Amino acid sequence: MSNPGNPDHESSLESAESTESFDTILSQYEQTHSRRSGEGGKQISGTVVSVTADSVIVDIGYKTEGVLPLAPFQAAGEAVETGTKLLVSVKGRNEEGYYELSRLRVEQPKDWSALEKAFEDKAVIVGTVTGVVKGGLTVDVGVRAFMPGSRSGARDAAEMEKLVGQEIRCRIIKLDAAEEDVVVDRRAVAEEEDRSTKERRYAETQEGDVISGTVRSLTDYGAFVDIGGVDGLLHISDIAWSRVEKPADVLTVGQQIEAKVLKVEAAGKRISLGMKQLLPHPWDAVAGKYVTGERVRGTVTRVTDFGAFVELEPGIEGMVHISEMSWAKKVRKPGDMVKRGDVVEVMILGVNVEERRMSLGLKQTLGDPWIEAAERFTAGSQVEGPVVSFTKFGAFVQLAEGVEGMIHVSEISAEKRIERPQDVLRVGQVVKAKVLEFDKEKRQLKLSMKQLVPTGLDDYIAEHAQGDVVSGRLIDISEEHGTVELGEGIRARGRLVVEAAAPEEAKASAVDLSSFSSMLAARWKNGPAASEAKAEPVRVGQIRRFRIALLDREAKKIEVQLV
Repeated sequence: MSNPGNPDHESSLESAESTESFDTILSQYEQTHSRRSGEGGKQISGTVVSVTADSVIVDIGYKTEGVLPLAPFQAAGEAVETGTKLLVSVKGRNEEGYYELSRLRVEQPKDWSALEKAFEDKAVIVGTVTGVVKGGLTVDVGVRAFMPGSRSGARDAAEMEKLVGQEIRCRIIKLDAAEEDVVVDRRAVAEEEDRSTKERRYAETQEGDVISGTVRSLTDYGAFVDIGGVDGLLHISDIAWSRVEKPADVLTVGQQIEAKVLKVEAAGKRISLGMKQLLPHPWDAVAGKYVTGERVRGTVTRVTDFGAFVELEPGIEGMVHISEMSWAKKVRKPGDMVKRGDVVEVMILGVNVEERRMSLGLKQTLGDPWIEAAERFTAGSQVEGPVVSFTKFGAFVQLAEGVEGMIHVSEISAEKRIERPQDVLRVGQVVKAKVLEFDKEKRQLKLSMKQLVPTGLDDYIAEHAQGDVVSGRLIDISEEHGTVELGEGIRARGRLVVEAAAPEEAKASAVDLSSFSSMLAARWKNGPAASEAKAEPVRVGQIRRFRIALLDREAKKIEVQLV
């Protein structure tokens, strides 16, 4: 049993206490000395010896390597690999015995005089956040300092908690050595450094550069990409050669991308980016791939007032003009024919590789109805169809899908003069007509309604022949020609031997046309005696004998000669 009074025992206790005291002091020294001595503020050169999942191991020339966190390198898009040279400073040692390193180049003050000088110079210093207190945070800057929450740069309490244990750059905004009162500001330093970083980044970034970045946010019109401290705008039209409806369809927040710098506006602090510019343009392979006259399938991507755009493959679009949509009807709105998303068959009408334009036709894939119409609607044939529209000079009748014929106002009725076609016809009314002329090249059909209606003229032509001598009444005289009425509603152009007669005399001899039938009835077949007619001068209202000089059964035209 040990004797407390034994001198040897007392010597052993003193030795143990001395050893314990020394070990404690040494441990404290190793953990704090590097932060409070010259090493903590000195920049030394190190070489990366390995990179782990979350750390960068650096050889700093000591017996033990130093450690840097990998995350800041990744956030800045900075490449780090074995052999990379870095400037670092030693903060202390971690639990595993590695030196904790920092890449900050600002020396931490070591006494009050240094703090006072930093305050006077408004210099940036390094501190370590040690805890959260009411209204802010405590920061070790060589002495205990206070940082208001509003000057921490954190947006909420959760972000303030995350700052604990982190090394920060700040500026002293209040210092009272007597009261040992120090207040620091991290937010102002962070904002200044952010501005400096952005200005440097804007100056370094050049049009045409290919850079890496992280998608920070998405909007309807594009994506904002962090390219190392500044944002670049990736517009929706520059994401891909194919049409993108929403950026969120092809991108996600946090996604790493490569893009080309399209434009840098340093004054306006704007950088425009493009992803599709790093890929071959689809039109570069179009030559020879799409041939005029070829039928292809595509998807309607846009419908405008003048037509519709059809995507044949990603990045290759053609336009179907409104006039190339239908043979059958005049299309007033392209949306009446196609909708976005429709898959349609179209014909290639033209390709312009230089201008990257392609003309397409929708109606050409449906067949041309005028080709068949040439065989169906020959001159002289009878047709039937509804009236579809009017013009000042006539009415249009639909004869088949995509085929319309026109009835001139003069071909509507043989019984009376018509001023406007809509006075006797209406849209939708089904009419019968005779084909007068078919022009395939001009896509025109001329029709007549009146030539299908039997008249007294038809009977007259059927009963007479060219050379016959007939009776008729002069109803109009003009120099050597006149108009002769041969029967009720039957008129002919006549050549006359005109004998001079005063206008007053001609007017006086005019008779009422309505009484013509009764006047002519008794003398119609044989006409007046030759002595009666030849003795009198030619005048309006006179009944004379004429020879039929021309009788055109098709045109229903008669010309006569006075005998």
